[in-house]
Amino acid sequence: MKKQFTKTKPAIVRLYNSRFLNRRIILLIDVVVAWIALGISLLLFSQFKDIPQVQLNRLYVSLGLLVTGTTLFSDLIFNTYRRVFRYSTMRVGLRLQASILTNGVLLGLLSGFVLLKSDLTLSPLQLSFIVLCFLIVFFILVIGYSSVLTLIARHLTSQSSQLSQRTRKRILIFGIDEESVYAFSSIKDNAKYSFVGFIDISDEKDIRKYRIDGYKIYHAATEDDVIRICHKLNVLGIVFPGRSFMLSSYRTLIQKCAEMGIKSLTIPAIDELKAGNIARSTMRDIRIEDLLQRPVIEHSHENSAALFRDKVVLITGAAGSIGSELAKQVAGLGVRQLILFDNAETPLHNIRLALQNAYPELNFVPIIGDVRSEQRLTMVFERFHPQIVLHAAAYKHVPLMEENPCEAVLVNTLGSKRVADLSLRYGVEKMVMISTDKAVNPSNVMGASKRAAEIYVQSLGKAEESGQIKGNTIFITTRFGNVLGSQGSVFPLFRQQIAKGGPVTVTHPDIVRFFMSIKEACNLVIEAAAYGTATQIFVFDMGEKHKIVDLAESMISLAGFVPYKEIDIQFTGLRPGEKLYEEVLANKENTIPTELDKVMIACVRENALEEVQPYYKKLEELALNVAIDDTVRVLKELIPEYKSLNSEFADMDKAEEKNQQHK
Repeated sequence: MKKQFTKTKPAIVRLYNSRFLNRRIILLIDVVVAWIALGISLLLFSQFKDIPQVQLNRLYVSLGLLVTGTTLFSDLIFNTYRRVFRYSTMRVGLRLQASILTNGVLLGLLSGFVLLKSDLTLSPLQLSFIVLCFLIVFFILVIGYSSVLTLIARHLTSQSSQLSQRTRKRILIFGIDEESVYAFSSIKDNAKYSFVGFIDISDEKDIRKYRIDGYKIYHAATEDDVIRICHKLNVLGIVFPGRSFMLSSYRTLIQKCAEMGIKSLTIPAIDELKAGNIARSTMRDIRIEDLLQRPVIEHSHENSAALFRDKVVLITGAAGSIGSELAKQVAGLGVRQLILFDNAETPLHNIRLALQNAYPELNFVPIIGDVRSEQRLTMVFERFHPQIVLHAAAYKHVPLMEENPCEAVLVNTLGSKRVADLSLRYGVEKMVMISTDKAVNPSNVMGASKRAAEIYVQSLGKAEESGQIKGNTIFITTRFGNVLGSQGSVFPLFRQQIAKGGPVTVTHPDIVRFFMSIKEACNLVIEAAAYGTATQIFVFDMGEKHKIVDLAESMISLAGFVPYKEIDIQFTGLRPGEKLYEEVLANKENTIPTELDKVMIACVRENALEEVQPYYKKLEELALNVAIDDTVRVLKELIPEYKSLNSEFADMDKAEEKNQQHK
């Protein structure tokens, strides 16, 4: 007995836990109900006509077999065995009625034929009475048991839903505009969240009288009211719909929510959702990147695709933050071959795996090499003959380069010179050099080494355009500020420090920086490459400057801590070569607008190639011999605006000022 119980128990459990009744069970129920209906019909018939019990039993069996057949047939025809009781509708009911009517007609026709061949003495009227009774009783029983099962199913579903509601996270949507409503339609069926309603800060108290799709609108006069309502409703978080730059308008509210333990969530904008590239239920926590108060700069690559299509493209520094993103974007532009050049083995291997997975048909070649090696670079140009060169290889950490100026010059300056010279020699169509805002009025070795690279590339291009040297290469330089998520960005460091419980370190309370995402920076590099038709320096509109300390406070708040109380912020002082602010243009420079959104052409001081070439010969000789002071001194001679800040090399500037005064 115990053994038998253990065998049947799993089946019972499976039946109880199943979302739908098995169709065979529904068929069996219908057949049993049909036999019961037939029995009741014959019982009623026997009250009006005296029939021997033997004949009644024979009639019951004969008609029962017919009922079984007709029931199975009608159920199969109308798919009534596929009923889902918790979702039963009028349409299902009409189908059920059609099945019962068909069952009755078939039963009448077939039973008449059977009775003619039997010894039962029943008139057509009597047979019709039995069939009609059967139809009525069968209909009542089927509708009855279906209704009961529907009610039971809906009750169980409701209980399950109520149970899940307790475990789901309660959320409000901020705002009542089109973006908010569309956000609601996108996430209302999300299994992780329980939607409570809408909340809006407004002077119009009457909005409380209205509802959106049956959900209440909660009115708040101030940001503090929002917090109070959230606590009252026991709300986990608020969904802020729309693009990232729109979230900057709610920055203070988002920070207050974070301080009070209320999560701030966001969802893509309407146009992003309509494009079909993002899942409708996509929702995530708001990040610090969302609060940078600037619209995302993005272009479609329609124009740039023509430049890159069926071309051999070389990317130097392809394993770095900028280079790897450039590789991913260029890979989708129909290039004939993509050459990835970098001296970092593991990161280059990683980008190789990423491209193989994302673009299995792409012809690309990863090459280990260093831009300091002229022989290695020459091999690449000689073997592959690239038509477009994207030069992203560079050292970029300011304090580190301040301590290693010769290496900064060898890579950033002379490496760029070698790439430019080879591009000219091997007939590259376009060379694009990635520069930095730190090259403008440089205060450190890193910025000065990049400005020196700009000067050489620009003077080489201008010499070519004037006919001084032969060539057909277009030299383009792009400048932008800090990129979010790069290896040199402050955000990864802040996240690590917050995860450890602090303190978060900021160099100076007044230090400000421009920020741009890696994706949009590379997007603009590619667009500038396609747009540029001559030797030009393109600068990107980076939006507003941001105080680093404000961003640190926001990150701490978004992590659920109170700045200066639960996690402290410490000011460590400016690092060697670091200045309080960065510039995109030098003081005497102007810009010319372009057709590209947020992209301008810088009008910079031009230098004659024959005048600057001797400096690069000196720099190479000195840097190779690790003559640190002399290397920096030559940089200052080449770049008069280079003034060291918070650096041991500042003494050179003081000495130069004294010499100028004596003169």
